[in-house]
Amino acid sequence: MREVHHYVSGATSRGRTTRFADVYNPNTGEVSGRVNLAGRDDVIAAIEDAARAFPAWADTPPPRRAHVMFRFRELIRANLDELAHMLASEHGKVIADAKGELQRGLDLVEFACGIPHLLKGEYSENVAAALDVYSMRQPLGVVAGITPFNFPAMVPMWMFVIAIACGNTFVLKPSEKDPSVPQRLAELMLEAGLPKGVFNVVNGDKEAVDAILTHPLVQAVSFVGSTDIARYVYSVGSAHGKRVQAMGGAKNHMIIMPDADLDQVADALIGAGYGSAGERCMAISVAVPVGAETADALRERLTPRVQALRVGLSTSSDADFGPMISRAHLEKVKGYVERGIQEGAELVVDGRKLQIPSYEDGFFMGGCLFDRVTAKMRIYQEEIFGPVLSIVRVDNFDAALKLPSEHAYGNGVSIFTRDGDTAREFTRRVNVGMVGVNVPIPVPVAFHSFGGWKNSAFGDTNQHGAEGVRFFTKVKTVTARWPTGIRKGADFFMPTLK
Repeated sequence: MREVHHYVSGATSRGRTTRFADVYNPNTGEVSGRVNLAGRDDVIAAIEDAARAFPAWADTPPPRRAHVMFRFRELIRANLDELAHMLASEHGKVIADAKGELQRGLDLVEFACGIPHLLKGEYSENVAAALDVYSMRQPLGVVAGITPFNFPAMVPMWMFVIAIACGNTFVLKPSEKDPSVPQRLAELMLEAGLPKGVFNVVNGDKEAVDAILTHPLVQAVSFVGSTDIARYVYSVGSAHGKRVQAMGGAKNHMIIMPDADLDQVADALIGAGYGSAGERCMAISVAVPVGAETADALRERLTPRVQALRVGLSTSSDADFGPMISRAHLEKVKGYVERGIQEGAELVVDGRKLQIPSYEDGFFMGGCLFDRVTAKMRIYQEEIFGPVLSIVRVDNFDAALKLPSEHAYGNGVSIFTRDGDTAREFTRRVNVGMVGVNVPIPVPVAFHSFGGWKNSAFGDTNQHGAEGVRFFTKVKTVTARWPTGIRKGADFFMPTLK
């Protein structure tokens, strides 16, 4: 049986603890491996190793750091099939989806290849008599990332790629549910020329998280996961003097105006709501048609599409999505569906009884579709994180705008319309961090930033893009005057422009 250990100082490390957690194949429901769970001493060893590697890496010229990223990019491309199958076997997403995730991670690598430009400071000459001012961006030191199960490749690359390119050393604590891909990425970084100790991986649970959040050598922590844990990471990390960005849960809406192309909308909702079994923080889980006629027509188009969803093995080329991550999560999602029925929502399509022949123990669930969901229901208020889409009917634009704006989460929202004035008004007024116009999943490209509002994010800086560079660096400003032969005596006041 495969065992996944830590990766410290360029080599596999068994650590000092004997605690392990099972890793499952979601297709079969069987244990496919074990992952070593780090104790506090294991985490400290990884942090201290990263601290020893920091001075030399920070002094490495940015173009040389970029060269590592260029090589890392080519290694990912060369090993894409291996990485995709490894990812699918532990997470359950289909191969095409796994490759899409890796490509989005590659986008970040390509962005980081431009780090010499991204780290450029500012220079102002002669701001006062013979006085120049300039600024520079410098790395923080040892920084850390704590990442979720649903994107075991992309989300870590949101973090470690930018952080390392900026000159930091990095300790990653990935999800213990699908740990193999993060470790493989660390191996490829070493192969790309990254010095030992610059990128360490420790697997673990809350004990490992707490060790990261409280260790004085860790200067910053980046997190993606559920809102409750994001709030905890932010509060504990901040209390220990760390810079923290913590992305939480979501309840993403799609507003459908009466003038929208409903066939386009239905197709968009199928992909955005049910792709990756709904286990995406940017999944659309609430459809908000404006007007009864729009709602009826949308339901008519959605129902057969949901019923026709192809659920299958993660290795199947014909499957739209595969199994869920674990049996516990599968039962949790089914419990939400039952709660929705009890709350009075109309279950139009019920996918709970789906089974795959010969894979009855797999963590499979078909698509579910609710209609006549209201804002008071828990299936509307809480993140389900499964293949469940809810239709919430409203009468007008203002009511549609109010739903995402007043929801506790504020990650993503989308509007489908042919009217530019409506789209502009919506994007300007909606109280949500990422907005799509006729785009179902408004995940920004790598050179922009990712981040929600309200209970979807804690901290002042977003993930990746220029915001990521700012998060993983600190600004130093230098005010300089060189001897000019001019002497006028002592000054007892601040320098001014006069």
